[in-house]
Formats: sequence, structure tokens, C-alpha cells
Amino acid sequence: MLEGMRADIRCIQERDPAARHWFEIATTYSGLHAVWLYRIGHRLWNLRLRLLARWLMQFTRWLTGIEIHPAAKIGPRLFIDHGMGVVIGETAEIGADVTLYHGVTLGGVSLQPGKRHPTLEDGVVVGAGAKVLGAITVGKNTRIGANAVVVKDVEPDMVVVGIPGKPIHRAGPEPSSHRPDLEHNILPDLISERLDRILARLDEVEHAIHTNGNGSSKREPVLERQPDYVI
Repeated sequence: MLEGMRADIRCIQERDPAARHWFEIATTYSGLHAVWLYRIGHRLWNLRLRLLARWLMQFTRWLTGIEIHPAAKIGPRLFIDHGMGVVIGETAEIGADVTLYHGVTLGGVSLQPGKRHPTLEDGVVVGAGAKVLGAITVGKNTRIGANAVVVKDVEPDMVVVGIPGKPIHRAGPEPSSHRPDLEHNILPDLISERLDRILARLDEVEHAIHTNGNGSSKREPVLERQPDYVI
């Protein structure tokens, strides 16, 4: 247990430039406190002391502003940065080295019993305000942009932006072990990109019409499907 606590502190030192000293991290990081109290609550839940586990996590919510159901399954070295407003549902599953920013929701979309919440595989980064909803799987090393709404499965090594979330293939190097891709400011502007393509194609069509000097009708070219935006 102590080694796990040390690993939690080390992962914050690796991922947060504002982290200066282990004692400062241990005493001032609400996300760390929420994770540690969740570990206790999860053990109580597995021991069938479920009301006690819920009471503990309710106290954690009041203390940190982070709501984690004690039945959720969370792997090692989860970093919840800032943390206020984070919600992790009952059947959510989180792998190793995952990073969540404030306002993230791992929520359900069904009233049926069973798996209702998402699974985040190792190395996933979820930007501030993003919502990941339903019994979906977000693949390893995927980065979800701020305020994105993800409702479908996402393959590994993708970048997801927009509402609903649009997965984009990652062209850069994969993040190294224990060091997730934290450059969540580098996101494609999908709407602007596609509008630019449409406008450029319209210019080509208008030019073809105006240069048709014999007055005969000319078939307009068909818009071709463009490949997915790659970053």
C-alpha cells in the first residue's frame, strides 16, 4: 500500500510542473486525496461493507469535489489534476497511468443493470470538461480534447475532439511508459478544415463553369471523400 502511495506521488511529479515536493503533493492535491480515499472505499465495498464505503466516498466528495463510486475499478498511478467536478461512475474501469482533468464525467446512459460506464485503457488523457458516456472503451494512449463528448468506442492512439467526439489518427510518436501525452492543447479544428475543403472545391467548380466558353453544359465534378485529418 505504501509503495502504491509513493507511485501516486511520483506520477504527479512527472505530470505536473507545479509539483515541487512530495510533502506538498501529499498535503495539498485534492485529486490525490480522492484516489487514496477511494482505495479504502473500494476495499470496504469488496468486503461487503457497502454502506460504509458509500459514506466514505460521500465524505470524499464533500472534501475534494470529486465523486468516485467505490465499486469503480481504478488502476495504478491515476492522476486527477485540479479535480473539481470529476465524476466516476459505478461500473467505470480505469487502467494504469490515466490522467483526468477537472470537470470530467465517466457516466452512464442506461438504466439497465450491468456495465453502464466507460472503460479507459492505459495512458488515456481526458481534457477538462470532457464527457465519456456509456459502456464504451477508450483505447490505450488516446487523448480526449477538452469538452469533447465521447459516446462510441475509440481505438488506441487516437485524438478525440468535438461533440459528438470524432476520433482522429495520431501521426506523432506514441507516449512513453508512465508519461502520457499531455499536449492536449494540440487539437485539430475539424469544422474549419472541412469548410476550407468545401470552399476550395466550390471555387474549382465555379472556375470550370466560367471557363466553359462554348456554352454547353458541363457536368460538375463530384466531391471526393477526403481522408481523415491526421495530426
